[in-house]
Order: sequence, then structure tokens, then C-alpha cells
Amino acid sequence: MDLASLKSRLRDSVQDRSPLLLDASHQIHDHPELGYEEHFAHDLLTGILEAEGLAVERGAFGVDTAFVARAGHRGPTIAVLCEYDALPGIGHACGHNIIATAGLGAGLAAAAVAEEVGGQVVILGTPAEEGGGGKIRLARAGAFEGVDAALMVHPAGYDLARMDVIAVQELVATYTGKAAHAAAFPHDGLNALDAAVLGYLNVAALRQHILPGERVHGIFSEAGKKANIVPARAVAEWMVRSESIASLAPLKARVVAALQGAATATGCEVEIWWKPVVYADMLDNEVILNLYKANASALGRTVMEPDGKHQVVGSTDMGNVSYLVPSIHPMVAAAPAGTLIHTPDFADHARGVHGDEAVVAGAVAMAWTVADLWLGEGVLGAVQAEFAHTMARVGPEGRRSAIEEGSGA
Repeated sequence: MDLASLKSRLRDSVQDRSPLLLDASHQIHDHPELGYEEHFAHDLLTGILEAEGLAVERGAFGVDTAFVARAGHRGPTIAVLCEYDALPGIGHACGHNIIATAGLGAGLAAAAVAEEVGGQVVILGTPAEEGGGGKIRLARAGAFEGVDAALMVHPAGYDLARMDVIAVQELVATYTGKAAHAAAFPHDGLNALDAAVLGYLNVAALRQHILPGERVHGIFSEAGKKANIVPARAVAEWMVRSESIASLAPLKARVVAALQGAATATGCEVEIWWKPVVYADMLDNEVILNLYKANASALGRTVMEPDGKHQVVGSTDMGNVSYLVPSIHPMVAAAPAGTLIHTPDFADHARGVHGDEAVVAGAVAMAWTVADLWLGEGVLGAVQAEFAHTMARVGPEGRRSAIEEGSGA
């Protein structure tokens, strides 16, 4: 089968299923679930896959709300990824209902022709992107072994070639002091809240001297119980971000020094706990990305390169996947231009006309990109050559860190 004919069939396949895909997108939107709690979305998506004739492994790779379905027995293996977790308080303000169903549509269309064409597709349900590191857990369990490329699209206010993905790790700083009556015997107390506040100020001073692409931001999650009691315990939660997983390590050390200095100054103690998930930067494969951009353009969407006005900066566990296999993470417009993700407005659009259009366009563009990887002359070789060059640049330590690094400062 020639590539043009295959793409025509794939487009028809997605469009024929568009009522099914949009209904699923709306149902997931109407039932927002936090990371690792996405049982409704998991059951809905796997039920659709099974109804379409695919064998599905539910609770795949030891994760209750992950799944995997496969089609084809020979040829290049392309993974299409689905996300479906929501945000606390504002539901699908990141549009993961769109990611889930665009991936579902692309995967179903590709699965229907995989055996005939001589390609393989993996439809992978990846929970807990919003801080839970679901893809990292799946990767550690071998989900990406034998995969030649991994694709997904993420909704935004623009069609963008890429997200400006920066590495991140979260920490919890627990300060311990000594309680006392704040009026009668304040001199007998050690104020843990003072320590936490000084730690915040230390980090604020540090921000002037970090790189432009680095971010450190935090909140107080515990700050004492009553104003007339010297707080014996205070807790601050921080996110430390840097442009790459390699540059993250020295920044983490500087943040720890700032937080520990505050404890020393107040006579308190501090326990620093790094959450055992480190999100890596994104190593976009330009060969695959150029294929996706051309396919999106054929659908009437102009995919821009990010600039100071049109960009999305953040962190995702898709970055970790990009250290394992050639990957892309383009942004598909799912709201009026400039609408910011992680806002109630974006959540509304994710279930509206713009969001529905993004589901179908994202599914077709990804399905066409799968076809290019399957049948394009010399395409997969070029993808693999670029990936080998990228891995030589980051080195084995960078690759190891993207999957294995966890707790510790």
C-alpha cells in the first residue's frame, strides 16, 4: 500500500470514529480523576479498545490505572500515548481528556491496518502525569522496550511544535522547633515557622542568581496551629526546576543549603525529603517532529515554533520517555489563541468546540505520523540516527538519571 492511500484510509478511520472519540473525551472531562485514581477513564478507554477488537491488558505494568493494547506482528513499533488524569480543584484544565482520546483515535486507526501494512502499534495508557510520574513507573517496568518511537499531543492555546519542557523535582522541608506560650514564655520556644519563613526568604534571594531557565517555587502546607503557641512544626513544599536533568542537580544543592541555613539560624531542625520522581527535560526528535508538522499543516493547522509570545513552559514525564526512545510532544490548539492551560477557562474549552476539533486533528496527525514511520523511505533510519546522536550528547549517566534517579539531594 502506498503512503498516500494509507493516509486517506487513516483519516477516514478517525473521522468515522469521531462521535465515539468525542463522547469519550466528554465523559472523561465530566469525571475528573487525580493521578493513579483514574479508574473511570481507564475502564472507559479499555472498554472501547476491547469493543474495537483489541486485546487489552488492564492494570498494565503493575499500575492499576495503566493499560496497553497492541496490534501488528512485524515492522516498526510505534507507541501512541494517552494521558487522562486531572488537576485538583479545576478538573481537566490541562486537557488530558483530549490527550486520551486523540491517542485513542490515532491508535485505533493505526491498529486497523497494522497487520496489512506491516507495522506495529502500541496504545499505552499512562496515568498520573500531573506530578505522579506514571510514565516513569511504566518505563521502569519495561513498557518502552522494543518501541521504535513514541508519540503524543498536548492541548494548548496554540499549535506549537514543542513544549518548553524543563526538568523538575519536588521536595518537602519539615522544620521542627519547640512549642511554648507565645506571650508568657516565648523565650522557651524555637519557632519552626520562623525557620520556614527564613527558608522561603533565602530561596527568594537565591532566585536573583539562578539561570534564566530555572524556577524555584513553593508553599507552606503547615504553619502552626494557633497564634499564641510558638509553632513546633512547619512544612514547606517546593518545586525545583532547571533546563535539563543534568543542570537540576547543582540547583537542588543550592536550594537545600538555603533551607538548611534557615534552620541553623533559628535553632530548629529541618528534614529535607525529595519526592522519588524526577521529571527530565524533553529531547524532541526533530525528524519525527517535522513529519508531524507537515501532517498538521495538511490538516490546515500551522504549527509554530515557540517564541517569547507563543510558548508553554512546564514539566512532563514525557521528557523521561524521550531519553529512552525517539519521542515528540507537540501542542495542539484546543482553545482560542492565548488561552492559558491550568485555568478554568481552558477546562471549559477542553470540552467545547475547540477541544473537540483538537481531538480529531490530533488523532489524524498522529496516525499519519505513524504511517510515515512505518512506510516512509529512510525515515526510521533517520530517526534512529538522530536519537543515537542525542544519546551520545547526554551520555549514559543522563539516560540513567531520567529513569532511575529518585530521592536524595
